[in-house]
Amino acid sequence: MDFQIIVNTIWVLVTAKLVFFMNLGFAMVESGFARVKNTVNILSKNFIVFACASLGFLILGWGLMFGDGNGFVGLKGLFLLLGPDNSPATGEAYQGVYKAISWTSVPLWAKFFFQLVFCGTAATIVSGAVAERIKYLSFIIFSFLLSMFVYPVVGHWIWGGGWLQQKGMLDFAGSTVVHSVGGWAALAGILLLGPRFGKYTEDGKINVIPGHNLSLATLGAFVLWFGWFGFNPGSTMTADPKAISHIAVTTNTAAACAIISSTLTSWLILGKPDLGMTINGCLAGLVAITAPCAFVSVFDSIIIGFIAGVIVVFSVLIFDKLKIDDPVGALSVHLVNGIFGTLCVGIFAKDNVGNIPCGNGLIYGGGLKLFSVQLLGVVTVGIFVFIVSLIFWSIIKATVGLRVSLKEEIEGLDLGEHGNVAYPEFYIKKPSISTIKK
Repeated sequence: MDFQIIVNTIWVLVTAKLVFFMNLGFAMVESGFARVKNTVNILSKNFIVFACASLGFLILGWGLMFGDGNGFVGLKGLFLLLGPDNSPATGEAYQGVYKAISWTSVPLWAKFFFQLVFCGTAATIVSGAVAERIKYLSFIIFSFLLSMFVYPVVGHWIWGGGWLQQKGMLDFAGSTVVHSVGGWAALAGILLLGPRFGKYTEDGKINVIPGHNLSLATLGAFVLWFGWFGFNPGSTMTADPKAISHIAVTTNTAAACAIISSTLTSWLILGKPDLGMTINGCLAGLVAITAPCAFVSVFDSIIIGFIAGVIVVFSVLIFDKLKIDDPVGALSVHLVNGIFGTLCVGIFAKDNVGNIPCGNGLIYGGGLKLFSVQLLGVVTVGIFVFIVSLIFWSIIKATVGLRVSLKEEIEGLDLGEHGNVAYPEFYIKKPSISTIKK
C-alpha cells in the first residue's frame, strides 16, 4: 500500500479519536452547568447518545449522507454500509456507491469512523439544551432519529454531493452540518418542553439557576478545546502539512480571542468576569471558526473569534429574556455561532490561504456570490432541521411523553430516572456523634 495512504489513514483515525474524546468534554461541561440532583442523568445521556449515534449512523445514516443518490438524499449503500470498499486505499479505481467521499484516499471504514464521531457530536449538543426536565427514554428515541435521518440529510446536502454542495456552499468542518443542526434540533425540543420549574416567575423575573460544579465545567472546556484540534484539522482527511498547520492555528486563535472578548463583555455587562460566559466564549469561538478554519487567514480568525465571544454573551441574555430556557447555553454556542461561522466563510474566505481552493469572500473581492450561497444554506438547513425535529419531538410527546413529572423534576432526575445519585454523601443523613454507641 502507498506510504501516503498509510499516513493519511493514521491521521484520520487519530483525529477521529480526538473528536470522540470530546464526548467526555461535553459530559463534563453539561454536568458542571447542571444542578447536583441531575448529574447522573446528564452523564448517562452523554454516554448513551454516542451509542445511539453509532448504531443509527451505521444502520442508515451513512448511506443517506454519502451514498449515491439525488441532490436531496443518498439512495445507495443503505443499511449497514452495503457496497464494496473500492476506495483508492484498496489499489482499485473507485467505482463504489460512495463517490461523494471518494476524494480522500483512506479506506472506507476510516472514512466512516471519522464521519461517525461528527454525527455523535451533533446529537450530543441536544443533551445540554434540554437538560433537567426531559425523559431519558424520550431523549434516546430522538437521538436515534437525529442520527439516522436529520443529520445525514443535511450532511448529504453539503458534504455528500447534494444540492448545496453543487451550488458551492462551503462548511469545512461543520459549523452548519454539525453545530447548527444540533442547535436547531435543540431549539425545537426546548420550545416543546418549556422552561425548568422556577426558572421564570409570573411577573417575568429571571431566576438564575447556577450549575453545581464549575471546576468540572472548566475541565470539560479544556477537553473540548483539545479535541477541536482533531475536529478541524482532521477534516482535511489527508495529512497535508500546510493545511493542517494553518487550520490548527486559526482554530486556536479564534478560541483564544473569543475567551478574551466574552470575558470582557460579561465583565462590562454583568459587573464581574463570569466564568460560565468565559467557558461558553471559548466554545463559541471554536464553533464559529469550524466552517471557515481552512479558508481564512490567521488575522481574520482573530476578528471571527472576538466577534463570536461578544455574540455568545448577548445571545445567552437574549434567550433568557425570551424565556427560552437553555441550561448550558447550547443554543448560543452551537446554533447562533454556527450560523455566524458559516456566514464568515462568505465574508472572510481567501482563496488558497490554507492550501485549499475556496474562492474569495466579500472583503477579498469575491462579491456576494459566496456569501449568498452560505446564507441560503443557513436558511434552508434551519427550516428543514427545525420543522423535522419539531415533528419528531411532537410524536415522542404524543406517545411516550416528553417531560418528567413536576415531582420528579423538583426531586431531581437522578433519583426519578436512574435510582441513584452522583454524590451519595449529600443524600445520606449521617448520625451525630452523640448517637454513636461506644
